[in-house]
Amino acid sequence: MPREYKVIKNRLLMIDKAIRTAMENGRKINTSNLSKLTGMNSRTILRDIEYMRDVMKVPIEYDASKKSFYYTQENYYLKAVPLTEGELFSIALFDQLLEQYRNTPLEEALKNIFTKIVQSLPDNVSVETAFLNSQVSFISDKIGNIDLKIFQVIFAAMQKKRTLTFEYRSLASNEHTSRNADPYHAICHRGNWYLIAYCHERKIPRMFAFTRIKKAILNKSSFIIPTDFDPNKYFDKEMGVWASYQTPKTIEIRFIKEAKMYATERIWHSSQTIKENKDGSITLKFTTTQIPEVFRWVLGQGHNVKVLKPAELVKMVQTEIKKMNTIYK
Repeated sequence: MPREYKVIKNRLLMIDKAIRTAMENGRKINTSNLSKLTGMNSRTILRDIEYMRDVMKVPIEYDASKKSFYYTQENYYLKAVPLTEGELFSIALFDQLLEQYRNTPLEEALKNIFTKIVQSLPDNVSVETAFLNSQVSFISDKIGNIDLKIFQVIFAAMQKKRTLTFEYRSLASNEHTSRNADPYHAICHRGNWYLIAYCHERKIPRMFAFTRIKKAILNKSSFIIPTDFDPNKYFDKEMGVWASYQTPKTIEIRFIKEAKMYATERIWHSSQTIKENKDGSITLKFTTTQIPEVFRWVLGQGHNVKVLKPAELVKMVQTEIKKMNTIYK
C-alpha cells in the first residue's frame, strides 16, 4: 500500500472520529477544528469531506446554523477495516478458534493480528465474546505436545533453507536416532504438525512428526528445493499425511441402510460420489492416496460399513478383524 494512500486514509479516519466525538458530546466541529487536528489547511479538509461524501458515500452534512459537520445516520462510523455483521461475529469466535495453534509460534502472531483488527475498529464498536463462552462450544482435535523451541528451529530452517540435524523416533521404535534432513514443507493436519523433509540417510523426502523430533539444530549447509517438488503429492488434505502412500486409489465403501442419514449428511471427501442402492444402503466412492487413514476410519465405523474396493484395503481390514478376534474370544 503506497505511503501517500496510508496518510490520506489515516486523515479520513481522524476526521471521522472527530465528527463522531463532537456529536456524542454536543460540540461543534468545523474546518478550523479539523485543520488543527490534522495539520492540514482548510482547502484540503474540504476536499477530504467532499471525497468522503461523494465517493465513499459517507452521510456527512454541514449544519450552517450550528457551523458544524454531522452525520445524518445515527451511530455511523467510517470503517478502518470493512467488516460485515457476520465478519464481526467471526472475529468474536477468533479466540476460541486459536485453540489449534496453542503452544506454537503462530499463537502469539495470530493474537497480535486479532488485537490490531479490534484496535482498528471505532471506539463505539466492540467485539462481544463473553456470550460465546457459555453458548458456543468448540471440540478440537487433540493437539500434539510440541516443544516450542523445536517449532521455532524447524521454521527458521525452512525460511533460511538450512539443513536440520535432529534426533527422531519413528512409530515402530522406542529410541531416537540422529537424522539430517532438508525441510521442504510443513503441514498442520487436524491439530498435529508434520514436516516433509529430504532425508539424507534415505535419499528421499520423508514425513516427520514435530512431536517426535528433539534436539533440533540448524546445520551450516544450505539446500535448494527441487523445482519438481510438489507437497500435495505427499498428503491428502482431507484424509491424511502418510508420505509413503503416493499412488491414488479409488475407495468404494458401502454403508448399511440404518446408517444412510449419517452417510449422506456429511462430505467425506471433495472427490466423493454417493449412490443409493435398492436395499437402502449407500455406496460411497472417492479417490485418495491415504489408505492407512481410510483403514483407521473404516475400523471406527464398525459394522456400519463394508469396504468393497480396493482389494488392498479389504485385505487390511480382514487381517485386523482376525487379530481382534484373538483378543476378544
